[in-house]
Amino acid sequence: MRHRVSGYKLGRKTGSRKALYRILLNECIKRGKIRTTMSKAKAVQPKLEKLITLGRKGSVNDKRKAYSIVNNAEITDELFNVVSKKFETRDSGFTRITKLGYRKGDSSHMVELSILDDIVTETTENENEDE
Repeated sequence: MRHRVSGYKLGRKTGSRKALYRILLNECIKRGKIRTTMSKAKAVQPKLEKLITLGRKGSVNDKRKAYSIVNNAEITDELFNVVSKKFETRDSGFTRITKLGYRKGDSSHMVELSILDDIVTETTENENEDE
């Protein structure tokens, strides 16, 4: 039974797993999307959502918490200055997992984990005013 067991181990020891999460989070924040396996994306998505929520709050303590997770000053600045500004009006659901099919070599289910572009609100408001 799996009572009170949370998270994914991904067949790795703790240090290796944390390093994998950090790399995936950094690349997703820097590039806006990453292509990975389904299990890795499901493991990283909640952590990415929490980081974006920290970025939206924007206090000094939140910056310290985010830096302790991503361990990169440039990525932390981008998270707080660029990514969090996209989601000022949105409360949750900052990321999306899109299925891509199976990898040819080992038949792993490949997905794309992407950060949404939430700049659509300005254009829809302008269109509604014209009518």
